Amino acid sequence: MASTDSSPTTPTAASLAGQEYEVEVGPVAHGGHCVARTAEGRVLFVRHTLPGERVVARVTEGREDSRFLRADAVEILEPAKDRVPAPCPYAAPGRCGGCDWQHVKPGAQRRLKGEVLAEQLAKLAGLTAEEAGWDGTVEPAPGDKVEPGEVPAWRTRVQYAIDDEGRAGLRRHRSHEVEPIDRCLIAAEAVTELGVEARRWPDMATVEAVAATGSNDRMVVLTPRPGGRLPLVELDRPVSVMRAEEERGRGPQALHRVHGRAFVRERADDHTWRVSGGGFWQVHHQAAGVLVDAVMRGLTPRRGETAIDLYCGAGLFAGALADRMGERGAVLGIEASKRAVEDARHNLADFPRIRIEHGTVERVLPRTGITEADLIVLDPPRAGAGRDVVRHIAPLGARRIAYVACDPAALARDLAHFRDAGYVPRFLRAFDLFPMTHHLECVAILEPVAKRRR
Repeated sequence: MASTDSSPTTPTAASLAGQEYEVEVGPVAHGGHCVARTAEGRVLFVRHTLPGERVVARVTEGREDSRFLRADAVEILEPAKDRVPAPCPYAAPGRCGGCDWQHVKPGAQRRLKGEVLAEQLAKLAGLTAEEAGWDGTVEPAPGDKVEPGEVPAWRTRVQYAIDDEGRAGLRRHRSHEVEPIDRCLIAAEAVTELGVEARRWPDMATVEAVAATGSNDRMVVLTPRPGGRLPLVELDRPVSVMRAEEERGRGPQALHRVHGRAFVRERADDHTWRVSGGGFWQVHHQAAGVLVDAVMRGLTPRRGETAIDLYCGAGLFAGALADRMGERGAVLGIEASKRAVEDARHNLADFPRIRIEHGTVERVLPRTGITEADLIVLDPPRAGAGRDVVRHIAPLGARRIAYVACDPAALARDLAHFRDAGYVPRFLRAFDLFPMTHHLECVAILEPVAKRRR
């Protein structure tokens, strides 16, 4: 697949933005667009279209000497059978960039995600679906199997951007510009009920709305513009309020409680999990349960085993492992976020044989002195774990490793690193935990090569 860098090779080349081409659309590509070629052979990455369509594509980025151009389908000449009218009024060229596939039937969205995953596995890991232990399907979350034209309200965390007039909205695609909205269709009902879009937010850069799953906890995190003053927060439901200090160029530096609790309580795997404001938790209301179930089914923990949970966050997988391994089992969790470490230690305080260490995996794992483990879970950031982390993991000799990934390219790259280190996939499952977008979540279960050869 082509690189996604559309920058020109010479700064004086003329921009092609606004140029229109009539094209036949080819396969879906990683990133929520499809590939097409102009009559002159130029490569276009086109949004708002589907494979097999004939469209008029208008260039949004790229110059005369760019290796490829980005474009939007602004007129559909020959629609695909899986096209539907986009339910969201903001899901149109040049408007909200949050959803990629509002115009695609839900079942077809999952098929497209499967095609992208298969392409990335083949290209970056040299694996067929069969070799990866994957049946080729992308599974919907419980309750998300909706009819064409319907949108599941799944997102429990929404970060609204605020425009110069104080209106809440979402960013346009690959832009800092704000598209003001009245309602986000993929937002969970409890987020919508807060009424963030209905009021003005003067002096704010962003407002994040959080609606916990399994409790009535609600939170907004306000990030003021430089010199901005906090507004009086009067929403349609009781809510905790946090203020984020933003250090220029580095994102949120610190969070301060303004009103209510500094955390929300999430429910998953028969436990309650404290997640502090700004902390990580899966955004789909069913995701935590779906992923715990997939990981535990794949690892099959046994009583008395030892396990390591890398990038452990608030402790979800560490707690699930400890539950299943019993009083003689032991778990080490490693997490780089200080706030998440505090949450994990609080959440797992009733498990005496769980230890949570603060720091990066590369620094902490070697200094623990651990030389072996029965099971390993890793749920790295979108960029993946990388070769160095894999080199630290493989010598521990785990009988099974669970890799949780939110990016198919990062997953495929790391599967190649694991293969080089002596581990191959036993099976893989893919989940559509981000409906209407191009994103998906995967769980790969790895075993030592020697074990697979028996």
